[in-house]
Amino acid sequence: MVSLTIDGRAFQAKKGQTILQVARENGIEIPTLCYHEAVEPYGACRLCIVEISKGGRSRVVASCLYPVEDGLEVKTASPLVLSNRRMLLELLLAKCSKNPVVRGLAAEMGVDGTFVRDEYLEDHDCIVCGLCVRVCEQIVGVSAISLVSRGVNKHPAPPFHEPAVDCIGCGSCYYICPTGAIKLEDRGDTRIIHNWKVEFKLKKCKVCGNYWAPEKQLEYIAQKWNLPEGFFDVCPTCR
Repeated sequence: MVSLTIDGRAFQAKKGQTILQVARENGIEIPTLCYHEAVEPYGACRLCIVEISKGGRSRVVASCLYPVEDGLEVKTASPLVLSNRRMLLELLLAKCSKNPVVRGLAAEMGVDGTFVRDEYLEDHDCIVCGLCVRVCEQIVGVSAISLVSRGVNKHPAPPFHEPAVDCIGCGSCYYICPTGAIKLEDRGDTRIIHNWKVEFKLKKCKVCGNYWAPEKQLEYIAQKWNLPEGFFDVCPTCR
């Protein structure tokens, strides 16, 4: 076990845990947008920064990536941390000036505007957190999308910005996106994921008649797990 203090309180943690994991386990709130326990941390949004001290030296680190250490002192809301978080939120507001999630988080931190001039403000929903890419690769196992371009032009997209041929329509990217940037629509017997320019025919349950999942996704699962033919003829509700 590892001994550390967070905001003046002593804790015992398992070796290999991150500061963010230990804080959340003990009810200490640290804001973040790019973190999800289902996938590996990426440290994109930087909102989870904390101030750590050990051996008389202190610095600011991303708590989702930094492993706990014996004797570590952590401050989650020091003046330095709060100042940096507000600056990060101002930058996010410059890119996602109308996104309700970003604006709500900024308001909680007392940020009601950005230092960026109005003519340079953008109206995007994507914060380039990479969650959609990571869940597609690490959980779904398809890797239909990736982060492309560099710098301010970096964004998730299918190869060559063509329709995502490897996408199975599962919607994991849609469900994990923290800002609603992924646009998914189930229209009748068709699922449309607008970001990746793809459409999928939905499977119809033989019992209730509802359309409940993309046929391509169910074929992928059946093949991966060697399931018998007709296994997905009935939806989970009716099974």
